Amino acid sequence: MQAWSYTLIPAAAAVVGAAVAVNLRPGPVLVSAIQHFAAGVVFAAAAGEILPDVKHAGSPWAMLVGGALGVAAMLLVRILEKRVKGPAGLMSVTGIDILVDGLVLGIAFAAGAKAGILLTVALTIEVLFLGLTVANELGEGGASKGKVVGLTAALVLLLPLGALLGGPVGSLSAAVQAGFLSFGLIALLYLVTEELLIEAHETEDRPWVTAMFFAGFLLLLLLDGMIG
Repeated sequence: MQAWSYTLIPAAAAVVGAAVAVNLRPGPVLVSAIQHFAAGVVFAAAAGEILPDVKHAGSPWAMLVGGALGVAAMLLVRILEKRVKGPAGLMSVTGIDILVDGLVLGIAFAAGAKAGILLTVALTIEVLFLGLTVANELGEGGASKGKVVGLTAALVLLLPLGALLGGPVGSLSAAVQAGFLSFGLIALLYLVTEELLIEAHETEDRPWVTAMFFAGFLLLLLLDGMIG
């Protein structure tokens, strides 16, 4: 199965999340728990699958260049988040996040099927949260339920597009692959540290909510061991 087809799993999760959110809006504590869980899963995927491939590529300069480009790209996303407000800003930033997620997934499958499958699990949970967020924000702006779900579905089409862009990486040289993997690693770490966890701590901390980060982390490690 090609990498882009795996993106249909997180894409479907985002649409389901939006459909649920427009009918049963989750409270801030539940949203924070989902964010913690998603952060743990994504962090485990980055540390357990992408980082070892970057380290073993044996190309420090490619790693440095790819990582630097990743930092620059994520900082540009941060600037965009601060400058563009309202529904248009939300859709723009979320669309960039989803496109980058698809790109990273395509790169991960280029590194190996196991890495791609585990990252699919991680991104399914993360994109589910994005679907909830978009639905909540657009719903508060007065958009109809059908429009909210439709706009979310349109956004997640960027996932397979990103995967298609990342797919050809597997045919490139090992050094170039290392650069792309380094870029993907930075993108995932940015997602965890600068988006999911920061937003998760906007509500009052509760021990069980914090524990969800480690539950997500351990779940992906368990899946890793089961896949072998």
